[in-house]
Parts: sequence; C-alpha cells; structure tokens
Amino acid sequence: MGFIMKKCMILLAGYPATGKSSMCALILKKYPRFQTVNQDEMKEQMWDEYGFNNQEEKTKVENMAWARYYAVIEEKMKQGECIISDYPFSDKQKGRLTDLSRKYGYEVITIRSLGNIEHLYEVSRKRDLAQDRHLGHLVSCYHKGDVLEDRTQADSLVTYEIFQDRCLHKGYDKFQMGHLIEVDASDFSKIDYAQILEEIGKLCSE
Repeated sequence: MGFIMKKCMILLAGYPATGKSSMCALILKKYPRFQTVNQDEMKEQMWDEYGFNNQEEKTKVENMAWARYYAVIEEKMKQGECIISDYPFSDKQKGRLTDLSRKYGYEVITIRSLGNIEHLYEVSRKRDLAQDRHLGHLVSCYHKGDVLEDRTQADSLVTYEIFQDRCLHKGYDKFQMGHLIEVDASDFSKIDYAQILEEIGKLCSE
C-alpha cells in the first residue's frame, strides 16, 4: 500500500533520541510521496549562514529557523504535498501547526515515541559526541568552519539533569495532533515498524 490519497502530515514527536530519523527513513521508503521538512537541518544551515557569538544570538537564529520552517510547511500545504517532520514537538508548535493543517485541510498523524529516559540520554550523549553531529548544537559560540576535536569540552552539552527535565516537563510526552500512534522506543529492536507503516497507509488512503 504505497499510494497515499489524502493530504496528510506526519509528525514524528516524543522524547529526543528516540530514533525519529530512522523512523522517517522507513516511512519515506514505503511512502515516497511524503516530503521531509526538517527543523534541525534548517537550524544547522542558518547557524552556518549567520553564526552566533552567545546564547542570545543563537536563540535569534533558531527563531529565524522556525519562521522558515513554518513558511516551508505552508508552501507545501498550498501545493497539496504530503509532509513528514520530526522534532520533540510541544505546545510551542501545536498552535501554528494546528492552524495550518486546518486552513489547508490536512489529516495529521502524530507518532509519539517515548522510552526509558536514562537509556535515551545515553543514546543522545553518544550522538552529541560524534564528529558528524553539527557543532552548533553543543556550543554557545559558533561560526562555520569551527572544529572541536574533543566534544566533551563543548560548553552547551546537555547533562542528564537537563535531558530528564526536558522530557518530564516540556510536554513532549503529551503532544498530539490528529491520530496518535504511540511507540515505546526503549529498545529499537522491539518496535513493530511494519504495523506502524500499515496503520499510516490505512489512515492516509481512506
């Protein structure tokens, strides 16, 4: 069932480090009509474009990236494209995305991935320390071309306490728009991806 009929937006939500990118790749392989709108990629491009010297400037660039994100979502909705987007969504994004999906008549599916916070922090930490992780995520001062060989020396690395607080208090575990598919991502090998893909097909092709 690779054919999608409805105008549909899939939001891959939930805790950080729950394998949203891998889930996205599997969905795109099964349903290639979906187009990705990735907030992190936009943020990274704008960090390279503008740079930042402190946390305040970093926040300003991130706000610019969010403006671009919503503009791209709306443009794709105007064209009737099927959309997939991954982020630890919360109420901060819900209002704008709800308005857009209603305005353009979109079916929304939320795939909310949760799991053991201690385990997910280890996954997140390993990802942050990898050299292919964009350095802008880890520091409060960044300009394109900057290199930090020892990532453990980055001044904005997320501690376990910060990670836990975000998971428990930012509403990642409660975010929902449209139909909800909840996933336990404590062990990626136990996720029933086939069932999730089948459910997406049913929801989007009725």
